[in-house]
Amino acid sequence: MRIFISTGEVSGDLQGSLLITAMQRQAAAAGWKLEIVALGGEKMSKAGATILGNTSGIGSMGLLESLPYIVPTLLVQRKAIAYLKQNPPDLVVLIDYMGPNLGIGTYMQNNLPDVSVVYYIAPQEWVWSMSLQNTSRIVAFTDKLLAIFPEEGRYYRENGGNVSWVGHPLIDRMQDAPNRQAARTTLGIAPEQIAIALLPASRQQELKYLLPIIFQAAQTIQAKLPQAHFWIPLSLDSFREPIAAAIQSYGLQATIVSGQQKEVFAAADFAITKSGTVNLELALLNVPQVVVYRLNALTVWIARKLLKGSIPFASPVNLVVMKEIVPELLQEKATAENITQAAMELLLNPERRQQTLTDYAQMRQCLGEVGVCDRAAQEILQMLNKV
Repeated sequence: MRIFISTGEVSGDLQGSLLITAMQRQAAAAGWKLEIVALGGEKMSKAGATILGNTSGIGSMGLLESLPYIVPTLLVQRKAIAYLKQNPPDLVVLIDYMGPNLGIGTYMQNNLPDVSVVYYIAPQEWVWSMSLQNTSRIVAFTDKLLAIFPEEGRYYRENGGNVSWVGHPLIDRMQDAPNRQAARTTLGIAPEQIAIALLPASRQQELKYLLPIIFQAAQTIQAKLPQAHFWIPLSLDSFREPIAAAIQSYGLQATIVSGQQKEVFAAADFAITKSGTVNLELALLNVPQVVVYRLNALTVWIARKLLKGSIPFASPVNLVVMKEIVPELLQEKATAENITQAAMELLLNPERRQQTLTDYAQMRQCLGEVGVCDRAAQEILQMLNKV
């Protein structure tokens, strides 16, 4: 059975790898052999996919920020469509990655209508859609939509989608995370030491817009809490050099780690982080956090004019329950001073920390039960069975 998977960025590569692992396990149990070709990254390759184009570093947030990626995105989309034309698969799975996947989905609808298309982790139209145009396109070319958030499922179902809510895959991923003591032993962190995770970037633009303010805040926190040590898990190895240079420039007591993100999260007392999937990972490990995000000022001005303040939250932790569980410091509010203030509150105020943990527990109820990737894989393989 031949499956084509299309996703991009660091988070898509992670989600794709989890799904591939579950599909391969179930297919083997059923006596099937899967051939998986994909747009993705190293994690998906290790899980058994043949990578047609590496898209883990192709991605941005914002209008102007996306300009450098237009040509690489069009090229990889064109490569995918050429492959699909020459090698029609039995099934196509799209994971997030809205721009290219809209093009691929539309191509499948117009040229290979007999090949089923599954959208897993659909674009967050339910949060920031300006019109139903893209929603209608997604519903039109998708035979099955596997929703990870209850609100996402409701939105697409109400707009005509064939939807199954499977839950959020990070529920599965965090099952094998080490406990605090084991993680600290692995990383060599003393029980009494304050460990703070810094997560400034998974996209190139974030090194420019987020790293300086996060590191400035870390510098101030270090002055207030000299016993604190910062841990920075790399999302892409290419970020090591600029981050190492920034650590030296800001004089931080910090350690860069690669391939031990779960250990850092499990060991951390607190995190200062960009907005994204990583917020949910931290929440599932009960790490209080401050979420920071900045875009180009012109991008923000355009977005505010178009969206008119319709985006309620940026962090998925807050979006799940539509209330502020973790502080969000966005754009003008994303200053080193504000980050420091919010950080010290969560680090030193036991009541504030406890409220965060209580809210995390409520949020967790909305993410589904363990077995998400298996449920998603089962839905996909059932569609293959009909081929």
